[in-house]
Amino acid sequence: MSFCSFDRPAWLESLILTRHFRRLYAWVLHWADSRYAVMALFLLAVAESSFFPIPPDVLLLALCLSVPLSSFRYALLCTAGSIVGGMLGYMIGYGFWQWTAEFFFRWIPGFTPPVFAHMQELFHQYDFWFVFLAGFTPIPYKIITIGAGVFHLNFVIFIIASLVSRGLRFTLIAAMVYRYGDVARVYIDQNFNKLTIVFAVLLVGGFVAIRYLM
Repeated sequence: MSFCSFDRPAWLESLILTRHFRRLYAWVLHWADSRYAVMALFLLAVAESSFFPIPPDVLLLALCLSVPLSSFRYALLCTAGSIVGGMLGYMIGYGFWQWTAEFFFRWIPGFTPPVFAHMQELFHQYDFWFVFLAGFTPIPYKIITIGAGVFHLNFVIFIIASLVSRGLRFTLIAAMVYRYGDVARVYIDQNFNKLTIVFAVLLVGGFVAIRYLM
């Protein structure tokens, strides 16, 4: 079953996506209690920038809360993984788009040929700022990394914009946990289920934004 089916009402599609992402969210979060947590964080950051739907913020936050003094180290690792993944996404778009387009159009919600065509205009008009916006907001970053490759965005501009936006995003999370670690931990423990729902809704909102705003 494709999550991009346009035969469903929008509200039903969003509900299915929310349930789907909550399951993935739980799977990602379970790595926080693993001895491979740090490696999982890096690999998740790589995957999310090129094909995986759940952003690394989930695991980054959990690790920062578990060891607040290492928050900035985790943020740096997450940024590095995201840049590597961004390069992978760029390479997919640049050299392999003709073989992978069907997969991305079918399985990434809101990612349609009309949206993709409009992205080309945005890349040409805003290049750095378009990449920066996607890297710092819930807009699915993988769509931008792949699109940058397909439309041959200047690679240096792409890397700089990715480094700045992803670095700021992950460092902000680390700084908040480092400053408010104990308070944040108590709040999350008390409101975990509600926060999970909010996160999933925000994530779905990023895909909806791609579909309706572009």
